[in-house]
Amino acid sequence: MPQYCMTYLGGEEPSSPEEGQKHFAKYMAWLSSLGDSAVSPANPLKDTRTVNPDGSVTSGGKSTMSGFTIIEADSMESALSIAKDCPFLEVGGSLEVSELIKMPG
Repeated sequence: MPQYCMTYLGGEEPSSPEEGQKHFAKYMAWLSSLGDSAVSPANPLKDTRTVNPDGSVTSGGKSTMSGFTIIEADSMESALSIAKDCPFLEVGGSLEVSELIKMPG
């Protein structure tokens, strides 16, 4: 079955710890609802550094990527349907959905 990477971009910070906990609970319930189709369900990123073409390293990234989830789905349409239900969209975030290509070897 094809695998898809859902990349989390942007999103608003919660206005309070309680709001953050509420959103996190909703997000975890959504992940749980995916069952076995969630191959690698929650992969948040932090402390991003960028290695530049000249070899220098700078703090931060060039994108607003904050994490990713890998799922299995029958088709891109199915993967997009799963993404449309993600609570991350409710906090102003966007999801990029890409099919993963299996490399030989």
